[in-house]
Amino acid sequence: MPFAEVGAIRLYYEEAGTGHPVVFVHEFAGDLRSWEPQLRHFSRRYHTIAYNARGYPPSDVPAAMADYGQDQATDDIAGVLRHLKIEKAHVVGCSMGAFAALHFGIRYPELASSLVVVGVGYGAAPAVHQQFQREAEATAGRLEQEGMAEVAKSYMLSPSRVQFQNKDPRGFRESYRFFSEHSALGSANTLKGYQARRPSLYALEAELKRISVPTLLVLGDEDEPGIDANVFLKRTIPSAGLVVLPRTGHAANLEEPVVFNQLVEEFFHTVEAGRWTMRDPRAAVGGQILGMGKPT
Repeated sequence: MPFAEVGAIRLYYEEAGTGHPVVFVHEFAGDLRSWEPQLRHFSRRYHTIAYNARGYPPSDVPAAMADYGQDQATDDIAGVLRHLKIEKAHVVGCSMGAFAALHFGIRYPELASSLVVVGVGYGAAPAVHQQFQREAEATAGRLEQEGMAEVAKSYMLSPSRVQFQNKDPRGFRESYRFFSEHSALGSANTLKGYQARRPSLYALEAELKRISVPTLLVLGDEDEPGIDANVFLKRTIPSAGLVVLPRTGHAANLEEPVVFNQLVEEFFHTVEAGRWTMRDPRAAVGGQILGMGKPT
């Protein structure tokens, strides 16, 4: 099995294809298998890499909560790229992995060709940030006491995941099985050490405004906890574009793989052609609505 060593932690990864590198960073309920529709598609033209985060076997499962966190998750992306001697890559993250991708754009812009940020925003709004932290802690406690299989019964039927079940029962059952197979210890530590302690996106406004890496935000319109956060990110990141998929929940890459792959591939081509530019300042509405002020 191939492993990338990041400090004292070994991260299991898989790679396929040749071309410009693309690294996929999975969500809390997923693992590298959650990117299979993308790995099959993009490995035809790109060097694709997906890895299991720390806490997700066969990657190492540190016993100490201190070994999990937003900084560690961000550093792990860089660690995998450095292990593979990759100078620059497109970085695609979903949910928990999307937070890591955004932080990667802040801390490691020189390593990022672009960022694709999918389903980000859970617990980001100041009004719900503490509630999210409490729920993450409570879910971690359930994992420690009841185990993965029991928690999966409710977690995988949350309001923003039932869309996947309705559209693709077979794919949903597979994702349900993947989640049930995870380490209860690793998942609990991920919730307590990473998700419950990550900063609100709104507290990072100054850093987000400095992102110049081409960024594509992707969201399902029924992924309610992320809607306001994605509008905030679109308005804040000067290099960001926003795509909203109709009647779609949290795992947009799995719910709508064909549309998702087309959108992301077109984004990659635009970036590689040097045509994804910073937002034209004239596009900012400011105090005007109809755009009929005095010409400048």
